[in-house]
Amino acid sequence: MSKDDEVWTAFREAMRRDGTGQCTVSTRDFVAQLEQRNSPHTLRAANTWIEMHITTFKDISLEPGDCRVFQVPAVRD
Repeated sequence: MSKDDEVWTAFREAMRRDGTGQCTVSTRDFVAQLEQRNSPHTLRAANTWIEMHITTFKDISLEPGDCRVFQVPAVRD
């Protein structure tokens, strides 16, 4: 599996779906998934990746800082 594939897999694994069907991903969960795949990223680097690779997202973070929460469209396999 290529490094890029591992990052996408980590992103998909970090996604959570709430009771209304909305998908969210927290930077903290994304970084944890990346670490499991030996692809460590800082919170800031993970945020940058999301902002560059996910064309539509909404920052729904409740607190300032690099540990953010994004509402994202469902990512298909």
